[in-house]
Amino acid sequence: MKKYVLALFVFSALISCKDNPVSKKIRETKEAVSNTTNAVEEMTNMQDDIKELQETTPLTNEELKKWLPDEVNGMKRISFKAGQAGMMGIASIEATYANADKSKQFSITIIDGAGQMGAAATTGIRMVMSQDFEEESENGSRKTVTKNGTKAIEEYRSGSNYSTIQLLEDNRFYLEAKGTNMDIDETWDAIDELDLEKLG
Repeated sequence: MKKYVLALFVFSALISCKDNPVSKKIRETKEAVSNTTNAVEEMTNMQDDIKELQETTPLTNEELKKWLPDEVNGMKRISFKAGQAGMMGIASIEATYANADKSKQFSITIIDGAGQMGAAATTGIRMVMSQDFEEESENGSRKTVTKNGTKAIEEYRSGSNYSTIQLLEDNRFYLEAKGTNMDIDETWDAIDELDLEKLG
């Protein structure tokens, strides 16, 4: 009996130790199951949204250009491209903003998930957004977050002070924002100035 109690005690101790391989594997399995469940739920929720998006007319280049701000957080727009994905039937726009000496730059890419092709393009993105993950190393971090009710992926490279944020506004507009010499908070501040709600 004592042997069983001792074995149980040792096993419990191993499980409670965060760094040991057994508990790590259990944690990874739990996360994988959770993410699979999230993905299945998201697929179910997406069906009606996808149908609605397929029947929605995408924004035109002119509409996207009209929305695009001239300045973001004191940085002026230095370039833009509209309709780069037009050949595939996807409405999109890209723009770059910079401070006076161009030491700090903020660039955005926006894809409209409306129309047959747009809906297909953003479906995979939405599935990725349904996952929960967090990675960290000496070089930086990557994780999912929820900010103001919107799920996003944050990525930060500490060595170069370079940040990337991806999100899906209103389950339609995919945004990828990149900040050069900008940390995550600065990049979020710039995104907040974009007024994404006015896109649709």
